[in-house]
Amino acid sequence: MNYEVLYKGSFPMIKVNLIKGESIKAESGAMVAMSSTVDVEGKLEGGLLKGIGRKLSGEKFFFQTLKANRGNGEAYFAASSPGGVLVLDLDGMNEYILQKDGFLASTEDVTIDSKVQNLAKGLFSGEGFFVLRVSGKGTLFVSSFGEIHEIDIPAGEEYIVDNEHLVAWPSTVPYTIEKASSGWISSFTSGEGLVCKFTGPAKIYIQTRNPSSFGHWMKSIIGQ
Repeated sequence: MNYEVLYKGSFPMIKVNLIKGESIKAESGAMVAMSSTVDVEGKLEGGLLKGIGRKLSGEKFFFQTLKANRGNGEAYFAASSPGGVLVLDLDGMNEYILQKDGFLASTEDVTIDSKVQNLAKGLFSGEGFFVLRVSGKGTLFVSSFGEIHEIDIPAGEEYIVDNEHLVAWPSTVPYTIEKASSGWISSFTSGEGLVCKFTGPAKIYIQTRNPSSFGHWMKSIIGQ
């Protein structure tokens, strides 16, 4: 599929060129504009249980599918929040774990499932009990809150990331949830709480802004 990322930065938009019969799926409400040859349709992909799992992981219950039914066409889509777009190519072998609200769009052969974390990770991770596992073969578009930064962790080395800043990471990368500081009081008074410790080799993707902190800031402004 031919695509282009427009207005790279905090307000990007994806343009895809579809040949007749080709389609792309996106989160519900992501379509911005499209050719008259393209139709948009809401779908509950994977059945009711997978839809519920995606809802629990922070995603929309339904997807939308844009398909060029009456000839070649183009479509534009964008995320609902300000931030960057990460494009990942899946070869059918590699899988990724996404933050909640991370899925923006993908080609049809990419599968999006919810994944239940273990009890400790579910209780202490800002991602909750459910995250998204993405697999298949094709192109995946991931959205973030703020810009996206890639961190390349060498083999055997450990790297710590605030879990609210995580965007995507390979499913094969081992990680643990730990306190940011040595003590509980120090961890929470520092404003960090709990963090994710990854072990390389791996490439992980983080976002420059913390959605929870932004939400608290907005509430303080609105409440004045």
